[in-house]
Amino acid sequence: MEIRELETESERREAVPLLRQLWSWKDPEEVLAWTAEDDYHLFGGYVDDALVAVAGAQVAGVLHHARHAWLYDLVVDEPRRGEGLGAEMVGHVEDWARERDCEYVALASPLDKDETHEFYDAIDFEQWGYVIEKELSSGE
Repeated sequence: MEIRELETESERREAVPLLRQLWSWKDPEEVLAWTAEDDYHLFGGYVDDALVAVAGAQVAGVLHHARHAWLYDLVVDEPRRGEGLGAEMVGHVEDWARERDCEYVALASPLDKDETHEFYDAIDFEQWGYVIEKELSSGE
């Protein structure tokens, strides 16, 4: 698989249908807009010139956590799952993160995604805590 960063709007637009396999309830234009945010990097995996996988990441450094790459999105086209493409994409993000002096790659995953958790466990990710959040409404 050839993996490269998707930098132009047309490259990122090509990735939107794959990203919507993860974020199906989001509007395509909204998905496209967040792929253009300054610190977000979107990578595409191509097999025979067809985009079959994407990964979106951002480098972060906060006081309570070592410098790390946050993996926001990882999607392998549904018919291509189980071929090792996801692990290859994560490996690319890990290499990219090392080049930027990151100590970790981290992510959040919903509690009910057992297959997702098994995937990350199989590629040596460790669950060490929980992501806890509260949605803020505009009037409170």
